[in-house]
Amino acid sequence: MNISRKTNLCSNLVFHRGVAQITSVHAIPSVRTSVPTIQHSLEQSNLRKALLQRPGLLGIKRGMITWFTKTGEQYAATVIEIDNCEVIQHKTKETDGYYSVMVGQIDKLKNIKPRDLTKFREAGVSPKAHVSEFRIRDESGLIPLGVELKADYFAVGQKVDVKAVTKGKGFAGVMKRHGFKGLNASHGVSVAHRSAGGMGGNQNPGRVLPLKKMAGRMGGKNCTVFNNEVLHVDGEAGIIIVKGQIPGPNKAYVKLLDAKKIYAKSINDINNGVQIY
Repeated sequence: MNISRKTNLCSNLVFHRGVAQITSVHAIPSVRTSVPTIQHSLEQSNLRKALLQRPGLLGIKRGMITWFTKTGEQYAATVIEIDNCEVIQHKTKETDGYYSVMVGQIDKLKNIKPRDLTKFREAGVSPKAHVSEFRIRDESGLIPLGVELKADYFAVGQKVDVKAVTKGKGFAGVMKRHGFKGLNASHGVSVAHRSAGGMGGNQNPGRVLPLKKMAGRMGGKNCTVFNNEVLHVDGEAGIIIVKGQIPGPNKAYVKLLDAKKIYAKSINDINNGVQIY
């Protein structure tokens, strides 16, 4: 076969590339993509977190009373005293990444740290014995420094949450700590009537499982009572009476704030049109 015939045969053949092809990077135009959203960032967390529009109050538990309504109904109630509760500091999104208000109560005259004196001096208030922070939703809830928050900050009939540290009971057994029934008073039970009984078995499972209710330290933990109704407020006397009991012993420091389950909303819920009471 001569060379001219070979050339004619090659010209009549059609060559097809395979389906799997590698496209050159130069054939694809560059596309500017958006910056991905980091969901676990502080900014996104602030948008999801359900927060109140305004800060709360600091008070002192003064004991329980019996409250009678005009219709003759009787309730157990708790008296809370508000003593020189003033705003001492702000935290903003630009400086700390979120909005909050620092509030202090009860004037303190000695044993004050120099670094704290500067903070109180800038706010124009006297040093405080107890200081706490309240997260808020946005900058509209920032109360001017030095403003005194009185008992009439809350209205009669509204719901509030009360936070405090519960009474410390020390080391308690399972009957007192968890409400166990205890063992039999007879039938061979000897000097173990208030014990917990079997813990983990000998061979199955052969160990004490995690989170087993056992004897241990009881009380002395942060506790929140939700949706307590305000029965009476007296701004001049500095008295708030709430319905029901609150955690902590008498003279304990407590935090009062608007009921979170009713009034708190997140920025995402507001943008989506969720109703706020």
